[in-house]
Amino acid sequence: MAGIPVKDRVKVSQNWRSGRCREAILMKWKCSQMPWMQLEGDSLYISQANFILAYQFRPDGASLNRRPLGVFAGHDEDVCHFVLANSHIISAGGDGKIGVHKIHSTFTVKYSAHEQEVNCVDCKGGIIVSGSRDRTAKVWPLASGRLGQCLHTIQTEDRVWSIAISPLLSSFVTGTACCGHFSPLRIWDLNSGQLMTHLGSDFPPGAGVLDVMYETPSTLLSCGYDTYVRYWDLRSSVRKCVMEWEEPHDSTLYCLQTDGNHLLATGSSYYGVVRLWDRRQRGCLHAFPLTSTPLSSPVYCLRLTTKHLYAALSYNLHVLDFQNPR
Repeated sequence: MAGIPVKDRVKVSQNWRSGRCREAILMKWKCSQMPWMQLEGDSLYISQANFILAYQFRPDGASLNRRPLGVFAGHDEDVCHFVLANSHIISAGGDGKIGVHKIHSTFTVKYSAHEQEVNCVDCKGGIIVSGSRDRTAKVWPLASGRLGQCLHTIQTEDRVWSIAISPLLSSFVTGTACCGHFSPLRIWDLNSGQLMTHLGSDFPPGAGVLDVMYETPSTLLSCGYDTYVRYWDLRSSVRKCVMEWEEPHDSTLYCLQTDGNHLLATGSSYYGVVRLWDRRQRGCLHAFPLTSTPLSSPVYCLRLTTKHLYAALSYNLHVLDFQNPR
């Protein structure tokens, strides 16, 4: 909360803790979508069908300028996932292609990456990793002269739902469907493409991991179809997580975010339910159902700032404003 007066910082922190916020809808769209989004500075990037649009936040952070700053196209089918890295947007498409877009110019390149849709992508240190329904993960260079030159192809034996590069840039983790392979979480060497280890044991079939994120080089969080969020510390054990939180209504967890401290937010598969958790406790702090029947929707993507939570659903982009609660 740098730059925020101490008194206001305390107030906002108390609002998060007590669940006091004002809910609003930032955007609506007519057709059902599976949107993904990223935040950078005062800008929001969100996918809609086969486009990625950039919008500028107004000073309150709870509303957007309606005219987009930019529109990034190139995919023939829906954008499944994208990340921001090195002034680029790296996008994964249902057309099996990866798109590379320079944010501040018209430069766009797309290349065939997988035989089926690319479900996930990450980019750090000039390296792109991608995961697909075709049961492979691949490693690519971001360098403009080498775009589309595959460095490694990894046979995962399972659909890859999520992927993340370690902050040390030495390895990456894949979250898979847990149908063809017994472990849905595996860590691979980024330089050789070889398997380093798998996380956990005794996962039930179908316990696929839909979202995974590193917090530090040795700690990561995962969530998915088996309704648990798990916190892993590679220094302690790779076979057992150090903490887990269960979704109380047995709903699939599509996404997660943290504030880098004690707060954890999750997005559920039914009724647009966003839950806030204190990682020092087992139980959920607060739940915010953002939709109701007949428009029940998963929460496809979550993003946090110090004052706001943004949630992307099938028909709307919602904001929970903890600075100016109702």
